[in-house]
Amino acid sequence: MMQESQVDAANRMLLTQLQRDARTTVQQMAEKSGLSTASVQRRLRRLREAGVLQKEVALVDQKKVGLGVTAIVSVELERDRLEQIDAFKRKARIDPQVLHFYCIAGDADFVMVVVAPDIAGYESFTHRFFFADSNVRKFRTSIVVSTEKSTQELPLDI
Repeated sequence: MMQESQVDAANRMLLTQLQRDARTTVQQMAEKSGLSTASVQRRLRRLREAGVLQKEVALVDQKKVGLGVTAIVSVELERDRLEQIDAFKRKARIDPQVLHFYCIAGDADFVMVVVAPDIAGYESFTHRFFFADSNVRKFRTSIVVSTEKSTQELPLDI
């Protein structure tokens, strides 16, 4: 298991390059970092094995694929019994419309980011996901009007 202290400056540089463009080749990373290609390959293998580098994905423009609505939803559950909380968590984890799902401290129990093709599609989601679940006390929705920043890139230099 790789400790935080083992994610040294060179590893952070490689991770930053991959976060910006996962198609960056090992050769390109070696040139930018001043490391050999063999060293870059070893470091990337260790980062993957340690779970630091979890997966490499493609980012898709949601509007261009017909998902024009993004909703940020806070959810309060009716009961705090562990099996009901776990059931809600399982449901959220497997639903493809739920992009982000957070258990939070504060007024709500959870916050989620949900996508839908349009408002009618979001309404269908709410009926299926919230209204059909007797353990949901209430939910509050904020519809995203415009996206000013959206990134998965972690600031590794702070």
